[in-house]
Amino acid sequence: MAAPESECLFSLDPYHVSEELGFILPDPLEELPPYYQPWMDIALHVPELVHSHKLRLHINEMPLLSIQFLRKHSELRLAHLALSAMTMGYVWQEGEKDTVEKLPHNLAVPYWEVSQRLGLPPILTHADAVLANWKKKDPDGPFDMENLELLVSLPGGDSVRGFFMVTLLVELAAVPALRNIPTVINGVRCGDTEAVAAALEEISQSMQDMTDALKLMHDYVDPSVFYGIMRIYLSGWKDNTSMPKGLVYEGVQEEPMEYSGGSAAQSSLLHCFDELLGIKHEETSGEFLTRMRNYMPPAHKQLVQDISLQPSLKGFIQQQASERLNQAFQRCVKTLVVLRSYHIKVVSRYITVPAARARQLRKQCRESEQEMISRAPTALEERGTGGSGIMSFLKTVRNQTKDTLLPEPGKTQLHHS
Repeated sequence: MAAPESECLFSLDPYHVSEELGFILPDPLEELPPYYQPWMDIALHVPELVHSHKLRLHINEMPLLSIQFLRKHSELRLAHLALSAMTMGYVWQEGEKDTVEKLPHNLAVPYWEVSQRLGLPPILTHADAVLANWKKKDPDGPFDMENLELLVSLPGGDSVRGFFMVTLLVELAAVPALRNIPTVINGVRCGDTEAVAAALEEISQSMQDMTDALKLMHDYVDPSVFYGIMRIYLSGWKDNTSMPKGLVYEGVQEEPMEYSGGSAAQSSLLHCFDELLGIKHEETSGEFLTRMRNYMPPAHKQLVQDISLQPSLKGFIQQQASERLNQAFQRCVKTLVVLRSYHIKVVSRYITVPAARARQLRKQCRESEQEMISRAPTALEERGTGGSGIMSFLKTVRNQTKDTLLPEPGKTQLHHS
């Protein structure tokens, strides 16, 4: 006989979520066993090898290694990060004009096997580039921009570090919100209005801190470097006209496979908040977000799924008729709208504005050496690296978040333009 609900409390323990770091991988390994040195020798020098146009050559000459000596989760995560960086560099070394049709078997086979072991796709994901790609310069020092560095980088210099580290700090800012999700779920189950209201207040404060962390992007990432250099190395081979057929993973299967590039939609954070708050994303935006869940570590994807199966928070709030609870919920949704609105601003600064400038420069044929954005990949102009038509997608998602607000007495609901 199943235990009564009250005895079976919802907890983050089964989902590989750290009490201090949330979805961030605690203490990522910096080195693989010596057998894998040929991988690391290349993975740690991807930017230089791309710059000298020698990365493909080095990878083609790499020995085929077995993955049998990768035993721990942390070893598999570092291997996946290293093989992902090599793959992105290999595919995009010559830009969008000279892509490849296949990944050589000495990279493709171990990459596929490591991906299968982890339940991740064989492409660079948010779980690699952000969650498992950091170390502290001073192990006892703070978790901040000055004390963090990447394990593996891509072309784009300091802006690459800035982009991944700021995103990591957004993940860190969300940890108090994550820790409060079980409190909300368990409070709803046992009818504890005050506990739910207090937890929602903590969650909205944490979301505010996420927006503040995201504002650091402005200081650490140069828009022309992001648009003109970095972005192609975060791009995938699904919905990308530069690689309409996808990519053959040689030695895995003969048919080409398609995978989306890295995207903020691969972070489990907003998926958790959406499920908790009952925010529904319909049609195309919902399909894209659901597909991005397959790019998360399986335990994190499972957490999102399990939150969605809990009793409705909104239903509970409407039953309770508590002013504090109503306000806490409204503030949560509004703070999430602010976060999504700020993300739209960031995307405008780093994609939409440089895209317009690149089009203008191409018209004027002013393709001087300095104008890196004019040589940026045209296939990606209005798209996010995950392959979504970015602005309309983000605005739809933000507006669907607004739709979750409780009706306010005496006010008619506003319709968005």
